[in-house]
Amino acid sequence: MTFNKRITLAAVAIASMSFIANAPAHAAPGCGHASWYALGSKTASGERMNPSKLTAAHKSLSFGTQVKVTNKRNGKSVVVRINDRGPFTRGRVIDLSKAAAQNIGMISSGTAQVCYEIIG
Repeated sequence: MTFNKRITLAAVAIASMSFIANAPAHAAPGCGHASWYALGSKTASGERMNPSKLTAAHKSLSFGTQVKVTNKRNGKSVVVRINDRGPFTRGRVIDLSKAAAQNIGMISSGTAQVCYEIIG
């Protein structure tokens, strides 16, 4: 193998690793435990949390991402916009606004098993 071929192969390998490292880790749908919150404080995106809006907090999804969340117990779904970071309770995958939680029937229980998928 010539020196130029080795350099080219090394460059391709580095570029591939960079692409993989920068690929969104959140592209796949997920399932887990969800909770809801209704604070009036600022969100991590800078906007004020509004419990009557269909919003949610996720640890890594980009702000503005549209996510369909489905309650596994009753099959009800809601589309939320990510505007905050969290949840910070171990084992939870998403925190929903009060309005979003109400739409999927989890207000009284406080938490629910959900699945979510990115839709935009």
